Amino acid sequence: MATIHDVIEPTPARDPYVQGCPSRDVLDQIGSKWAVLVIGELGRHGACRFTQLRDQLSGVSEKMLTQTLRMLERDGMVLRTVYPDAPIRVEYQLTPLGQTLRSPLKALTDWSVQHIEDVLTARKQYQERATRPR
Repeated sequence: MATIHDVIEPTPARDPYVQGCPSRDVLDQIGSKWAVLVIGELGRHGACRFTQLRDQLSGVSEKMLTQTLRMLERDGMVLRTVYPDAPIRVEYQLTPLGQTLRSPLKALTDWSVQHIEDVLTARKQYQERATRPR
């Protein structure tokens, strides 16, 4: 029986390069800017309240954070816990499935930091070529 840690080769029914494949949808969801940042934040800090996440993720709107958290909860990566305090307290944390994303997403984040100067240089060169008269 395969576990979450086994490497599974894509099959025609689970090939993200084939339109309509559910794994393509998952890649689209977890690859979104806010999902990457929410998973990173929950990985760094553990359980967080909505306002903590909003404050840590500079630039995210409440609507986008809500949508991202709902999508991650729907896909089994985030657990939403409601505490019946007065006022009601809600916390979000990564599930074991969500925890498995920490390492690959951290590698992407580290790559982006390590190579930002290369990317900025490439963008500048591209813009210069694009605006040059032909």
